[in-house]
Amino acid sequence: MPIQDTASFRRLLLIHLIPIIGFFPSLWTLYHRQGSREQLVVSRLSITLALTWLLGYLLLAAGAETSNFFTLRLLILNSFFTSSYFLVSIWLMFRLIKGKSNRLAGFSNFAERVLGKY
Repeated sequence: MPIQDTASFRRLLLIHLIPIIGFFPSLWTLYHRQGSREQLVVSRLSITLALTWLLGYLLLAAGAETSNFFTLRLLILNSFFTSSYFLVSIWLMFRLIKGKSNRLAGFSNFAERVLGKY
């Protein structure tokens, strides 16, 4: 692959890893089954990360809303959970820029099992 194609391909993969926003191009890629193998792997990982964050966010927010005693603790845990989602996404983006593997131990395997058919 020429250098310019590699740079544009990495930029495209970086778009998929942007927290929250990257969910939509990743979903589009998987829905239309377009792209290289690496692009499909990054799309599955991005979707799995976003849906895991959304589920955790909603559950912690619902728990904070219904609890009288643990409200503050659940809200703080929710902020840590959201921050960790953003940090993991940014960390994956830096790994992609450096040319390293864009897999997460355990989580990438889970994404392949859940979204592997797409």
